[in-house]
Amino acid sequence: VQLQASGGGLVQPGGSIRLSCVASGSGFTINAMGWYRQAPGKQRSLVATITSGGSTNYIDSVKDRFTISRDNAKSTVALQMNSLKPEDTAVYSCWALVGLTYNYWGRGTQVTVSS
Repeated sequence: VQLQASGGGLVQPGGSIRLSCVASGSGFTINAMGWYRQAPGKQRSLVATITSGGSTNYIDSVKDRFTISRDNAKSTVALQMNSLKPEDTAVYSCWALVGLTYNYWGRGTQVTVSS
């Protein structure tokens, strides 16, 4: 499974960015997809997940600001990020769970929130 993310960039505080990720490969079934982020000097941490059935989960700091969505037919996941704050600055990586135990991460995309 290969994951390719896109959509990062520089945005002012209060602005919005939409990240997208597409999974490619064959012979796999993706159960859950989501996004992780790694801020400078910190470990990678979970941001949001979505199951194949559409159930979502968010960390508290992004609830009501971020929305995760998924297209199972196209093997894509997106993260709409609104009301961005400087503390959201990080490298965002797409994640996929294949089966029950195989975790995959794509190369990250930089999101910088600064005036």
